Amino acid sequence: MKKFITTIKNIFAIDDLRIRILNTIGFIAIFRLGSFVVLPGIDPNQLQANTSGLFGLLDTFLGGAFSNASIFGLGIMPYISASIVLQLLTIAVPYFQKMQKEGESGRKKINQITRVLTIIIAMAQAIGFVATINSEAIAINTTLFTITSMIVLTTGTVFCMWLGEKITDKGIGNGISMLIMIGIVSRFPGAIVAEFLSKQLSGALVFLFELIVLFFVVMSVVMLTQAIRRIPVQYAKQVGGSSLYSGQRQFIPLKVNAAGVMPIIFAQSLMFLPSMIASIWADTNETANYIGSTFSDFTSWQYNVVFGLMILIFTYFYTAISVNPNQIADDLKRSGGFIPGVKPGRTTSEYIDAILTRITLPGAIYLALVAIFPSIAMMLGVTREFSQFFGGTSLIIMVGVVLDTLQQIESYLLMKHYDGMMKTGKLRGRTDNVVIAS
Repeated sequence: MKKFITTIKNIFAIDDLRIRILNTIGFIAIFRLGSFVVLPGIDPNQLQANTSGLFGLLDTFLGGAFSNASIFGLGIMPYISASIVLQLLTIAVPYFQKMQKEGESGRKKINQITRVLTIIIAMAQAIGFVATINSEAIAINTTLFTITSMIVLTTGTVFCMWLGEKITDKGIGNGISMLIMIGIVSRFPGAIVAEFLSKQLSGALVFLFELIVLFFVVMSVVMLTQAIRRIPVQYAKQVGGSSLYSGQRQFIPLKVNAAGVMPIIFAQSLMFLPSMIASIWADTNETANYIGSTFSDFTSWQYNVVFGLMILIFTYFYTAISVNPNQIADDLKRSGGFIPGVKPGRTTSEYIDAILTRITLPGAIYLALVAIFPSIAMMLGVTREFSQFFGGTSLIIMVGVVLDTLQQIESYLLMKHYDGMMKTGKLRGRTDNVVIAS
């Protein structure tokens, strides 16, 4: 405890770090306040929250802004959608590939295109958002309300995007990820209180057991996020003037979960399609009605089996497009590095690809288990709100953002020669002797 208090004092003793933390808190406070400002023309007393299916997922990410019909009702999600689209385009379209290789100027162009695409997506999603609001809550003309809401919601998304960029520039951590995490975490106190009240006094031991299970689930997700497979790399001896420098021994860190949370997001988006398509023929076809009811219930075994298989497929797909063994092999060859016992060039690429394929399988299986664990927890008696924190997209995002933020704080402390957040002075998985696998 004494070491923790000393570390907090060291953090606030660094002027730049203290200002960045206070800036982050201020920007987050603005974001949370905006989540409770209702759209113009709505009677808040008549609002009926729709938190089923996709709407419930959005509301979790937005910290209740969706169900509150607030000016930040779309939050940062249109920007996330635009970023995913641009990321896929830089892989599939040569024009965007060339732009990505242009360095800082290319990055600025991609960012500008992402912002424009965000506005287009936000306007389209605003129409769907307005359609989810029950007509009894609308206190003005419907056409006027739709037009004004589109403008306000799009402006709210742009403002959230600006807040995220400001957190990245003047705060601590990645701004966009921080806003998503804050939206998720804001639901945790209410969820844990509701879970405690639902257990009554006789269920106090059960509630305590749930907290212990939650702790170990979080720790396992941290391990999954930080786990890497190190491939040793040897650099040839170099001659500088009259001196001979021995070759350096480094390593390539291949992450066990290189795809991150993207496979769950993709799979979860597609899992809404069967029930949506089946609803068209639900009244006339018994099979369609069965499919619709089965895939709208995320606790059904059919839903979880398909969901898990899709995560396995998307994990391999996203790993394949995000980690390029050929590029890694070419970078090693140009820098004079080689993997001991493996020929440079194509053989090195095949060797890296084989290792990546093997380590992706256990990572994909565990990612699928983490994704379906909330439904398992709900079937075992955990409330719907609290079960969302036992795994899935929410938990992986929270763990990733917290680890990234801690690493940034750690770097500030080490630069000022203070003891780090951890006893070793380094977060697990970090090292100075690393070949970046890009």
